Amino acid sequence: MLTDLPNLLTLSRIAAIPLLVLFVAFQTPVTDFIAALIFTAAGITDYLDGYLAREYAQLSDFGRMLDPIADKLLVGATLMALVGLGHLPGLGLYPAIVIMLREILVSGLREYLAQIRVGLPVTRLAKWKTGVQMTALGLLLLGSKGARVIGLGHWPIDAMGAVLLWVAAALTLITGWDYLRAGLKHVGGPAKSA
Repeated sequence: MLTDLPNLLTLSRIAAIPLLVLFVAFQTPVTDFIAALIFTAAGITDYLDGYLAREYAQLSDFGRMLDPIADKLLVGATLMALVGLGHLPGLGLYPAIVIMLREILVSGLREYLAQIRVGLPVTRLAKWKTGVQMTALGLLLLGSKGARVIGLGHWPIDAMGAVLLWVAAALTLITGWDYLRAGLKHVGGPAKSA
C-alpha cells in the first residue's frame, strides 16, 4: 500500500514541505523561484495521485486518509511561511486566516462525521477553490523577485497572487458554509454512552 504510486505521490507532497519552507526562508530571487517550483510540483501531485488511484484501481483507505492531510499540511505551511516572512501584500493576512480556519473546520467535521459513518464529499466548487488557492499561493511564493528570474518581472505577480488569495478566501467561506450545513444535518441526536 505505501509503495503504490498514488500514495508515494501523496507522501512526496508532505516530504516537500520542509524543503519548500527552507527555500522561502532564504528570501532571494532564485530561492523564491525554487520555492514556487516545489509548490507547483507538489500541487500537481495532488491532482495526479487521485487520478492514478482511480485509473489503476489503487484506491485505498490509507490514501483517502492521507491525501487531505497532505493538502492541509502543504497549504498551512505555505501560508505560515508567507505570513511569517512578510510575503503577503497589503491585507493578505486576513484571507490567510479565513483559509486556515476553514481547513480546521472541515477537518473537524470530517472527523466527527467519520465516527458516525457519514461521508462529506468534495464539491465542484471546493475543487475550484483549491485550484484558485494553489495558483494564488504559487504566485505569492514566486513574487516579483522570483518572477524576474524567469523574465516575468514586468508582471504584477504579487498583486495577482493577492487578488487570487482573496478570491480563494471568498470561495473558502462559501464552501466552508456548505460543508458546515451538510455536517449539521447529522448533529443533534442523543449522545451515545461509551
